[in-house]
Amino acid sequence: MKNRQKLLILAAVLLLLAGGGWFLYASGFFQAARSLDGLRAYIVHFAPYSHLAFFLVQLLSVILAPIPSNVTAAAGGVLFGTWPAFLITYGAVAAGSLLVFWLARALGRDFAGRLVSRRLSDKYQDVLRAKAPVFLVLAFLFPFFPDDMLCILAGLTDLSFCRFAVIVLLTRPWGLLFASALGGSTLDLPPWVMVPIGLAGLALFLLGMKYGDRLEESVLSRLKEQKHGKTE
Repeated sequence: MKNRQKLLILAAVLLLLAGGGWFLYASGFFQAARSLDGLRAYIVHFAPYSHLAFFLVQLLSVILAPIPSNVTAAAGGVLFGTWPAFLITYGAVAAGSLLVFWLARALGRDFAGRLVSRRLSDKYQDVLRAKAPVFLVLAFLFPFFPDDMLCILAGLTDLSFCRFAVIVLLTRPWGLLFASALGGSTLDLPPWVMVPIGLAGLALFLLGMKYGDRLEESVLSRLKEQKHGKTE
């Protein structure tokens, strides 16, 4: 891609992102995101276009907002029910993930450097270059990693777009489904099934809060050791 074309696309993308960020700020999203009740009231405010507003918020949150999609998915579950909230969130998160991957691939570090801190880039870039498919699967399945930022960094590797899309579509929905179900509480499962699932989810959450950093470092160290072992 010619430098002039890259600059034009980058400028257009940055303007759109700035506009999206201003919309979230001006409409009170960041303040509302402090609680599920606040998010629910924020989305209801856009009625009768609440579903569209929810999709746009989820899409923008992948790129701009430091709010996990699981949190907004839970709020959507309260408003729309489990399956509508899940399908909207899944569509928005998948679209946003593929979009930022493609933009990073097309625009390179000029784009990625504006959205990902140098600390995160230094921390994950080597592992992604060496073990992108394995690491992304683990990162998307466990709630200890910055999923959205990793999508951007993955675009700087040689991972193909099709392979990345398969990973996203197969691994990202599970946490979103659980969060939507938690908010909607409408899964047609008997109590003897829902109670163990709820307890298991709570246990994973508590373990993640306490040991998430250690698990993250363990995964990174293990993958780096495998990389060095192959190069020796």
